[in-house]
Amino acid sequence: MARDELALREMHQELVAEQLQAELFAIDVADVASIDATFERVRSSMGSLDILINNAGVEQICPSLDVAEPLWDRIVGTNLKGAFFCAQAAARRMQHGGAIINICSLTSEIGVPGAAAYGASKSGLAGLTRTLATEWAARGIRVNGIGPGYFRTALTEVFYQDELWQRQMLEKIPLRRFGKLEDLNGAVLFLCSDAASYITGQILYVDGGYLASI
Repeated sequence: MARDELALREMHQELVAEQLQAELFAIDVADVASIDATFERVRSSMGSLDILINNAGVEQICPSLDVAEPLWDRIVGTNLKGAFFCAQAAARRMQHGGAIINICSLTSEIGVPGAAAYGASKSGLAGLTRTLATEWAARGIRVNGIGPGYFRTALTEVFYQDELWQRQMLEKIPLRRFGKLEDLNGAVLFLCSDAASYITGQILYVDGGYLASI
């Protein structure tokens, strides 16, 4: 999973180098026709789907009074609309049940100034997770979410350029450090595994204790 096709190809090469079986599919999550066509290619190539992780996301900090329709549509269209139609396309092809994980956010629970569109999309994604969990349980499909706290990624790098922001934010995180991508591995593996076979409709926050402390 990557943000552009070049990065996707690099990741594919890394997996193949580790002697893992991997296939590459590029998808535009803002285009429903592209979603359905790509998932059909996946089904034809690999058979029944078992796991989907909805990780595509975009963000742009903007004061709410300045948010224009194209910005709103781009963020909500990617983070919420795209996630729903990917989940729908996957569920239609999960022949023996499966697990869907939606990557939510702290903004699924709290308000962040300048993140109206992003917060709306991630709050909506949390609600969508619960709705799909109740509806698709009869199909043997579990739907859960993971809510990362403060992780340094390409999407959030702009914040980490501000050392004052870093110091102030670390004071709010009980574990006193920012998340590393590998901190998410255990949560993903757990929710996709049989160990979580009786868990659905939940959001697991991986945030160093941030939400518990406010």
